[in-house]
Amino acid sequence: MEKTEKKENRFGLLGRNISYSFSQGYFSQKFEDLGLENHSYENFDIPSISEFEKLISQNDLKGLNVTIPYKEEVLSYLTGLDAKAEKIGAVNTIKFTKEGLIGYNTDAYGFQKSLEPFLKQHHTKALILGTGGASKAIRFVLEQLGIEHSYVSRTKKENQYTYDELDKEIMENHTIIVNCTPLGTHPNVDDKPALPYQYLDENHLLFDLIYNPEKTAFLVEGEIKGTQIKNGLEMLQLQAEKAWEIWNTP
Repeated sequence: MEKTEKKENRFGLLGRNISYSFSQGYFSQKFEDLGLENHSYENFDIPSISEFEKLISQNDLKGLNVTIPYKEEVLSYLTGLDAKAEKIGAVNTIKFTKEGLIGYNTDAYGFQKSLEPFLKQHHTKALILGTGGASKAIRFVLEQLGIEHSYVSRTKKENQYTYDELDKEIMENHTIIVNCTPLGTHPNVDDKPALPYQYLDENHLLFDLIYNPEKTAFLVEGEIKGTQIKNGLEMLQLQAEKAWEIWNTP
């Protein structure tokens, strides 16, 4: 775990291999801008969720963000869930209260606010690449917006596609494609989901939850074909602000 000066009001990010993460820099800058000298934000990088209880008992925290791979695994350690997080089945924000640890999902808020300005009438079906915790928030938002959706993963499961099954018809019918996989994240910037990119056109909207690099290989492929593209930076900023609001609401 990284060494950070421990302040009176301590927040942090729970995850694995998170030295690259956006959150610590974002909140540290936020605290500085707001003159909150008694606030700190730390990375809690643990190899297994089994270390979560020890981490909580040894640190006096006010709130946590949660990232890969613990957005679902942490659920069993929480006292309760916000109604939206319960529906989604994954959390990315934990509030420390007198009643215990309460889980929230602000990914959904961030994704919806970031996606909505790009939506057009023909955006009626979506492909969700990946089936992890982040993808659950994406699915929830698409359901709320009335957009039909299907998961895509490497292994065959009921009611979802494998990458090998994606053909011209499927690609043309699903004009929103959301990458919820880590493929393309720095430093492996040449990696991308195994899509038949030749079937993309100007009707498509490609949304990548990754923000580093700013333009992933997935988004570059879309841009070449004339699609709309959007990375995950604004979504992260929006979900971070919503988390801050939750932590500071009595």
